[in-house]
Amino acid sequence: MTAHWQARRSGPSTQRPGDRRTPWQRDRARVLHSAAFRRLQSKTQIMNVGENDFYRTRLTHSLEAAQIGASLINQLSHVGSESEVAMLPDLNLMETLCLAHDIGHPPFGHGGETALNFKMLPSGGFEGNGQTFRIVGKLEAYHPDHGMDLTRRTLLGLLKYPVLMPELPVPASSEPPGSLAQWRPAKALFACDSDLLDWVLEPLSDTDREQFQALDTLAQSPWQKSKHKSLDASLMELADDIAYGVHDLEDAVVTGTLSESQWHTHLDEVVANLNPELANLMQQLGRQLFSNEHSVRKDAIGALVNIFVTKVHITEVLADAEEPLVRFNACLPEAERYLLDSLKAVVFEHVINQPAIQQLRYRSQNMLLNLFTAFHTEPMRLLPHNTRARWQAAYSKQGQSAADRILCDYIAGMTDDYAERMYRNLFVI
Repeated sequence: MTAHWQARRSGPSTQRPGDRRTPWQRDRARVLHSAAFRRLQSKTQIMNVGENDFYRTRLTHSLEAAQIGASLINQLSHVGSESEVAMLPDLNLMETLCLAHDIGHPPFGHGGETALNFKMLPSGGFEGNGQTFRIVGKLEAYHPDHGMDLTRRTLLGLLKYPVLMPELPVPASSEPPGSLAQWRPAKALFACDSDLLDWVLEPLSDTDREQFQALDTLAQSPWQKSKHKSLDASLMELADDIAYGVHDLEDAVVTGTLSESQWHTHLDEVVANLNPELANLMQQLGRQLFSNEHSVRKDAIGALVNIFVTKVHITEVLADAEEPLVRFNACLPEAERYLLDSLKAVVFEHVINQPAIQQLRYRSQNMLLNLFTAFHTEPMRLLPHNTRARWQAAYSKQGQSAADRILCDYIAGMTDDYAERMYRNLFVI
């Protein structure tokens, strides 16, 4: 791998005496020992933290995604061509990406993300993946200016959406009109972090960069969707999808949120559309998944993960690109992709979309809306001393939008528990 992908934004640094770690091992250690990573233990995955000691949190989800990511690398190293194997990320790099991929998510999951995006519309919006990029590149305390100061290839691998936010509509009122759902964030990085994005993409030729950052404009203008991601990011996203589609499904089965009859209602038609071999396997695993024997159910979960891991392959997505890291992606065959998307849809419909979960999301969103309003209205009175100092510096140098970004960083970094306590301190008598 060429030196520019191992570079750090701070420039060459002398390793500690006797330190034999590779750049990827150092990146992994920086993520593991970061405050942002530790906070994942008290951030919602789907079920609210603390409601049941079986539920996965953002932390356990990230650990499982890292294990699946390592399995994908192991599989491709055995079945890939020599040139494909040479492109693969190091195991430490793969684990780093999966461990870090969710550290930008705010309290209360995607509901909290939408609430913060609404409040930040006048100041550049909010999106969880954009916040991850901001944390590792600017906010975490390993370096005074460059966050965790990770290698360029690691930062490239964290770019699920390697584009900047479009110009966002500013609502007439500071209070959301009707449902917050219409204010879901655009999938992009914040404009204030364009310097970091430019540094990450610097090794790409102008032509490669133009292709890599191509966009589709969605019907709900000005929302957009980036068309491409790097090879490493595609592996990370696939590991994330498998962990979500299979392991979060396990949560739903074990806790009784998803019944066997609901499984058949949703999956029987899906299974009927699969090839005979995969269909027969899924019928068998469906029976095992609802077994009263814990070991049988656990074996079914492992077999579901195996379906996807063993079918991963490398494909060319940007045929004209010079840089292999953006020319190729990891993909699943059509049948396995259809099955994985169907499992994710089951989790969404029978878990996330249930009234009890949506009621919790509504409550949580309103807590964050009120917290933002309070801090925005009286920052010098209510913000902690260190955050207040950063807010003051940003406001005096760059104005209200920059100050709002500091405020958003503070709220987004809260755990669910901390946000609840802060809300009670400010609003509950």
